[in-house]
Amino acid sequence: MKFADPKNDLAFKKIFGSSKHKNILISFLNSVLDFKNEKTIVDVELANPYQVPKIPDLKETILDIQASNKNGEKFIVEMQRKDLGNFTKRSLYYTSKAYVEQLPKGNDYTSLKKVYFIGIVNFEIFSNKSFISRHLIINKETAQQDLDDFEFTFLELPKFSKELSELETILDKWIFFIKNAQDLTLVPHEYRTTEDFIDAFEVAKQTSWNKEELKVYEYMALKEFDEINALRTAEEKGMKKGIEKGIEKGIEKGIEKGIEKGIIEIAKNLLDILDNETIALKTNLSVEYIQSLRESYLKK
Repeated sequence: MKFADPKNDLAFKKIFGSSKHKNILISFLNSVLDFKNEKTIVDVELANPYQVPKIPDLKETILDIQASNKNGEKFIVEMQRKDLGNFTKRSLYYTSKAYVEQLPKGNDYTSLKKVYFIGIVNFEIFSNKSFISRHLIINKETAQQDLDDFEFTFLELPKFSKELSELETILDKWIFFIKNAQDLTLVPHEYRTTEDFIDAFEVAKQTSWNKEELKVYEYMALKEFDEINALRTAEEKGMKKGIEKGIEKGIEKGIEKGIEKGIIEIAKNLLDILDNETIALKTNLSVEYIQSLRESYLKK
C-alpha cells in the first residue's frame, strides 16, 4: 500500500480540505488548538474545498485550507515544506487579510470574528524546543490577552521526533501522520481505532486517486525536487566562486605582503648609510616607521 506524502501541497489539501471528510480537519483543528468542552469544533464550512487543480493554473492556485465554525471564527491552515523566508510575515498577511475581508460595507466592526492561523512547516523557525508554539497578542504589563482576535500556532516538523510507540495524544498522531505517512505501507494499529485517522489514511492511499490527481501530485513533487536541485547548484556555484575569489585574493594579498616585506628589508639595509628622511623617500615608508626600524636595529 502506498500513501501520499501529506507534506505535498496537493495531498495535504486533498486530505484535510475535503468537504466529504470534514471530520479529518475538525479532529486536526481541535487537537492543535486544544479545543475541549464548549470550544470543541463540531462542524466547519470550507471556504475553498478541495478540487484537482490544473497544472497550467498552479501558480494562481491557492492550496491552503480556509474554514469557519458555527460561530463564524476563521481558520487558516498552511503547509510549508521549504523555507522560502518570511513565513511568519506571510502568516500575518494571511490572517489580517482574512480578518479584513469579513468587514461589511457598513463598517460594523462588532461583526468581525477571530482568526486562527495554523502553520505547519518542514523546517525550524523559532528557538523553542517544543514542536508546537502558540503566539498571542499580550498586554506587556498585565500579561493578559486583551486583543484576542488573532492567534497563531506553528508546528515545526523537524522538532517532532516521537516514534509510533511513543504517541500519546491525538495531536502526536496527526503530526506523526503528516511527517511519516509516505514511509508507511500499512495503517499502524495505533490509528485503527479512530475513524478520523482511518479516513485520513484512506484518502492518502494513492491507489484510490484518479490519473489527474496523480499527475498533479507527481508534478508538484518533481517541481519541488527541481527547485531544491537548483538551490543546491546555486549554493555550490556560489561556494566555488567564493573559493576561487578567496584564492585569488589570497595570492594578491601574498604578493602585496611579499613586496612590503622586500621594501622593509631594503630599508633595513640602508639604515647604516642613509638618514631616516632619505630612506623614507626611497622606500615610500613613513619617517616614523623608519625610526622604529632604526631603534629595533640598534637594540640588536
